[in-house]
Amino acid sequence: QVQPIESGGGLVQAGDSLRLSCAASGGTLKSYTVGWFRQAPGKEREFVAAVSWDGGTVYYEDSVKGRFTISRDGANDTAYLQMNNLKPGDTSVYYCAARWMTSAQAMAAKGDMDFWGQGTLVAVSS
Repeated sequence: QVQPIESGGGLVQAGDSLRLSCAASGGTLKSYTVGWFRQAPGKEREFVAAVSWDGGTVYYEDSVKGRFTISRDGANDTAYLQMNNLKPGDTSVYYCAARWMTSAQAMAAKGDMDFWGQGTLVAVSS
């Protein structure tokens, strides 16, 4: 069974950058569309960005467009979320999720994911 494992979170200041990584343990992310979601304290989990299983399509939540970039590296079997110009409002636990061969846009509807990671904390101070 594929287990996504996130890394790269941390405590940064507003305006800084971070790159999150999502790698697979126990299997491969090939043929899975990968999405990033986040959940702030006291709030529901929300969609952030997704990249299709073939890497050809990406989709973003409006508030991160122009600041965040999602990508995937087939050779390393890893998906990334490059986050630039971070804001205090981006503070959340970030989760990686995977769904078999769906579209990137379909990930925004959340629904049932095949796999979820355990999350990595991103904290942005003002």
